[in-house]
Amino acid sequence: MKNFFRLLLFITCVTSLPRLSAQAQIAPAKGLAAIKESELKTDLYTFAGDGFRGREFCSPDELRAAVWLADQMRATGMKPAGNDGTFFQFFDVQRDRVSALSTLKIGDKKLELWKDILAIEPLQANIDASIVYIGKGTVEAVAAANLEGKVVALIPTYDGVDLNVAFPETRFMQRLVTLKYRNLLYNKKAKGIIFLASDDFTKTGWKEHVHVRFERGAYKLNNGGKMILPEQAAIPAFWMLDKDLTLFNNNPRFSANVITESFLYPSVNVIGKIEGTDQQLKTENVLITSHIDHMGVRETQQVDSIYNGADDNGSAVVAMLAIGRAYHAVPAKRSQLFIAFGSEEPYLFGSNYYTLHPTVKKESIVAVLNADLIGRNAIDSAAILGTMGANNTSILLTKMALEANNEGPKFKLDSVWDNPNHKEGFLYRSDHAPFLKQGIPAVFYTTLLHPDYHTPKDDPEHIDYKKLRKVTEWMYRTSWKVSNSAIRPVINPDFKPKR
Repeated sequence: MKNFFRLLLFITCVTSLPRLSAQAQIAPAKGLAAIKESELKTDLYTFAGDGFRGREFCSPDELRAAVWLADQMRATGMKPAGNDGTFFQFFDVQRDRVSALSTLKIGDKKLELWKDILAIEPLQANIDASIVYIGKGTVEAVAAANLEGKVVALIPTYDGVDLNVAFPETRFMQRLVTLKYRNLLYNKKAKGIIFLASDDFTKTGWKEHVHVRFERGAYKLNNGGKMILPEQAAIPAFWMLDKDLTLFNNNPRFSANVITESFLYPSVNVIGKIEGTDQQLKTENVLITSHIDHMGVRETQQVDSIYNGADDNGSAVVAMLAIGRAYHAVPAKRSQLFIAFGSEEPYLFGSNYYTLHPTVKKESIVAVLNADLIGRNAIDSAAILGTMGANNTSILLTKMALEANNEGPKFKLDSVWDNPNHKEGFLYRSDHAPFLKQGIPAVFYTTLLHPDYHTPKDDPEHIDYKKLRKVTEWMYRTSWKVSNSAIRPVINPDFKPKR
């Protein structure tokens, strides 16, 4: 009988182990209590207030916001985890733009750059050729025209172009129009293209979005090497307004000397750490990430010109601070690395730089939990990308994230944007993407786009702070599971990231 009770006790203990292990991965009440709606709101009104002037990438405003953020990280209890014992990791971004020394004329009429004419790309060009105006740029009109050695002026058509995307005017005027026409006109041996804005669609793009982007130029990550200067344009492309159509009468000459200039600008990642408690597991790091920058001060829309980026991505920055407070209240077994990347908006420059120059050993990075735009839209819905079908980056990480949602906020999950064939390609448009390409498991928390996205109306007063707290809790619950799990998430062998 004595041996029977010993056996019963042993079985009871063994069978209870999984339950105890699972219980240990449920976020502690003290940590959850540290995530406060009031602090999220206070932080966001400062970080996304007018004082930081929209935190434009590669600007003094981005750097000032980074200093404020480092101070807040220290206040949460994080330790500096950047370079040289600081919270900072600096890197350079190269900016190429069309110089004000450029000259453009039609006949004897001088054109004022950025007012009369927009250069689509910061590429060098030297043109002296007659203009052929063909009206609407249909395939038939292009085919019928003799364009060899000439500059073609045309009104672009929309057939064959998918405009059911965010910011269709901007995408059309910046890229889609050249994709449609450049090869076609190159084969016709044209010397240049002048597109004419002739309807509300393109004129709205000119006024509200495009010309400021063209004037700023193009940006690329400089990875510590020499600057790569702009090349000569194969077929230079421009935009003008149809009010100047009479300038094209009688095939005048178009003379253009487009000069480019290049600069290096500093940007910065801000990195803090809370060390784990387990002697072995604390050498491993769970990354919780966001980005600092937004669009800065740009064209005025509805009497406002500061693009404060409260949702994009102030919401995730303040969520990251709140999660830091939670881990300071109750540390986990693994360590957490909190990173706010710089210069995300041009194209994920800070996160790309970090994956090339990590401040911890690459193999110590267990998973990346990234957030971008997490404070808007219906309070009971959200999305997590990197979990569906061919987009499933890690089976275990997905399981943990879904369990965390069921344990806490219980969001109805919008799976549409996680479709691998979604035209927006949203899985690759935030700072987790470079880690996926390095074979590191990652998921992306978001509450998706809204009409104020990338406009001056993305202000703190439009954030749903109850929802922001719920998403923050969801991220914390997931990270707690990852930080305490005996098994590390691994990249799904069937997942193939886009390169």
